[in-house]
Amino acid sequence: MTGIIALQGGGAFSLHDELDARLLKEVKAKKVVVLPTADAFESPEGLVASALSWAERLGVEVEALMVMRRSEAMEEGSAEVVRQAHAVWFVGDNPIHMRSVLKETPVWEAVQHVLKQGGLVVGAGAPASAFCDPMIDPRGGALALGLGLLTGMAVVTQSETVTIDRHARAKKLANVPLVFLPSSSALIRRGHVWEEVGPNEKVGQLPV
Repeated sequence: MTGIIALQGGGAFSLHDELDARLLKEVKAKKVVVLPTADAFESPEGLVASALSWAERLGVEVEALMVMRRSEAMEEGSAEVVRQAHAVWFVGDNPIHMRSVLKETPVWEAVQHVLKQGGLVVGAGAPASAFCDPMIDPRGGALALGLGLLTGMAVVTQSETVTIDRHARAKKLANVPLVFLPSSSALIRRGHVWEEVGPNEKVGQLPV
């Protein structure tokens, strides 16, 4: 994949304006497709409103793609919206639901197409965990099947909120490199090269 994958610890549309602007400029994106899939059971409309305010600050357009159920991720129309994008943002708090909706669907294939075309795909908070295979199950810290955009690693997002017990459990259960990523931090992958933004805690080496 020749594009950019950005894993943000959290703070969607609030903590990463400078980084977001830099990445959007890098891929020459004037429009962003936002999928609040991981917030299907919460308040996706609130995330969309935040995205619109963020877009105004950064001088880009936003198109919200409300893919909340697997049947919607199977629709070719939704996949085509993603396929035409130069930048795609995933936001929300439920990575398990996001994985269940998107895995092996036309919409997820379109995400991979964006990367092959040199575009930008961002997971802010929980979606960053779902990008990985394996992923961290937030219900207990065990490893689970992820979407596989990145393989051989796992990410604990919003790590500043993780309890001592869950921190220890995640370390114990992990059989791949593990990154504890605070909300204000990010990991950026371009091809085989990683960029680290802000502090993080790594257990093992990131895959190349």
